[in-house]
Amino acid sequence: MLPDKLKKTLEKQIAHTDHPRELVVDAMLALQDHYGYLSDAAVEEAASLLGMSALEVEELATFYTFIYREPVGKYVIHVCDSLICWMDGYESVKNYLCEKLNIEVGGTSTDGLFTLLPVCCIGYCDQAPAMLINRKVYGDLTPEKIDQILEKFRSEA
Repeated sequence: MLPDKLKKTLEKQIAHTDHPRELVVDAMLALQDHYGYLSDAAVEEAASLLGMSALEVEELATFYTFIYREPVGKYVIHVCDSLICWMDGYESVKNYLCEKLNIEVGGTSTDGLFTLLPVCCIGYCDQAPAMLINRKVYGDLTPEKIDQILEKFRSEA
């Protein structure tokens, strides 16, 4: 059940737009931030708020890379696998992260902190290889830099 404060905030945003469907991604992200991922119940809530069918919301949810339809870790790592990152070391970065976190791509670490996902192009080609962690970009990755980044997140957890 959506908390009243969040529901009222979303309803206010929706009321101030000519076309509520324009806010579907914003609504999905707000619900995802609240629940940790976009559950089936959250899809229904978004649909109800926006005057859409659950199927319409689901179609959009499955299209967007940053909408998670299954539970994810506290920190979601998107490793860029675009052509430039691939040429500049994507494979070694991916393998290092898999080894360091003891997971495969698509998996979540046993402590629930990290989920590792691929993403095609984050627009950081000049600092490849690159990754995003909770939508913050990190580039010019090396094993040492990755260790520092992961340690920072572990210490914040």
